[in-house]
Amino acid sequence: MGRIFETRKATMMARWNKMAKVFTRISKDIAISVKAGGPNPDSNSSLRRILQNARAANMPKDKVDAAIKRASGQAATDYEIVLYEGYAPHGIALLVETATDNVVRTVANVRMHFNKYGGNLGTTGSVAFMFQRMGVFRLNPEGINADELELELIDHGLADMGEGKGEKGEKQLILHCAFTDFGQLQHAIEAKGLSPISAESEYVPQNLIELPEDKATEVLELVDSLEQDEDVQRVFHNLG
Repeated sequence: MGRIFETRKATMMARWNKMAKVFTRISKDIAISVKAGGPNPDSNSSLRRILQNARAANMPKDKVDAAIKRASGQAATDYEIVLYEGYAPHGIALLVETATDNVVRTVANVRMHFNKYGGNLGTTGSVAFMFQRMGVFRLNPEGINADELELELIDHGLADMGEGKGEKGEKQLILHCAFTDFGQLQHAIEAKGLSPISAESEYVPQNLIELPEDKATEVLELVDSLEQDEDVQRVFHNLG
């Protein structure tokens, strides 16, 4: 199997245990997806992917159903996806993905987080060139012949596959594809009867930067602060 890199997350795992934040992020994903493709997951592959992620996060079904209902109503919140770029301390590049109904509020909050933790909010294009937008699928490896699966999926857009670990240390297979091949690879995985643990579009760093633990901690403090902001969906970085 090909080499695959996973950015270091060990010291940030606690944030994912804050279920309210995770559920809010998924609810916004649902709202955006339903507006774009409708409330039926059978005809909306984006929504189908998000519902898989909701199950992986143990989001209660009633909360999922309520989010779909809200998103389908006339009074649904209109979220805009805005990507902010900047640097954390020690030259680490950050991409901050937000979903907002008030850009003025969001940019002020994002700038505040950068300033508070010694970072610098940059301009559009200042760090995005260091990342590649990709589809990332995580699978339970139990019962899967990884070598055979890799060969079968190459013709459906698979770019890279390797082993990784989940938040609790459980083994996972992690698959990468170009963002433009996301739907094709998702369909191929589903056609094989496999249900991903999660399926996301992510900004993958082209190169990683290693830092001593004390300096890495300063970077992760900024990342954690940003991810607790209600408008922030995800933060990507090139810390190794």
